[in-house]
Amino acid sequence: MQAEPFSTPRLDAIPLDPVHAEEMAVVLADPALYAYTGGAPQDPDALRARYERQTAGSPDPGELWWNWVLRVRDDGRLAGYVQATVRGERAEVAWVVGAGRQGRGYAKEAAEALVGHLLGVGVRTVVAHIHPGHAASAAVAGAAGLAPTREWEDGEVRWRRDAP
Repeated sequence: MQAEPFSTPRLDAIPLDPVHAEEMAVVLADPALYAYTGGAPQDPDALRARYERQTAGSPDPGELWWNWVLRVRDDGRLAGYVQATVRGERAEVAWVVGAGRQGRGYAKEAAEALVGHLLGVGVRTVVAHIHPGHAASAAVAGAAGLAPTREWEDGEVRWRRDAP
């Protein structure tokens, strides 16, 4: 199964393609984006190589890697990405919106739609791992219907939503 596109009122979630690397390198260029997750901005070539690995899929046949870039419909430019690692009926999700596009509700809108999309294709449990100091990401998770658990992984709180 491949990642299928989905939309929100303002965004189109388009399956990731290595051709997105050039524009996404600009979107993800602010080092502040990596304050809670670690890492650093990547140049277009490194990002393209990463996207080639991601689009090739997981070497584990029981695991699906679904990645989408977020295109703002009003101006046609990319704003960030959402992703899901799916194993059976469980998906681990993440989202990033570029610094220049933050504060407009795009992350909440995209995360809500991502969770709805996943639940609509048979995922029963959605989890995200969020640094305890990252209030903005916690607000996004809450808007998407995830709730914090008492579980931790690598210094981050596990948030969870189960299908009704």
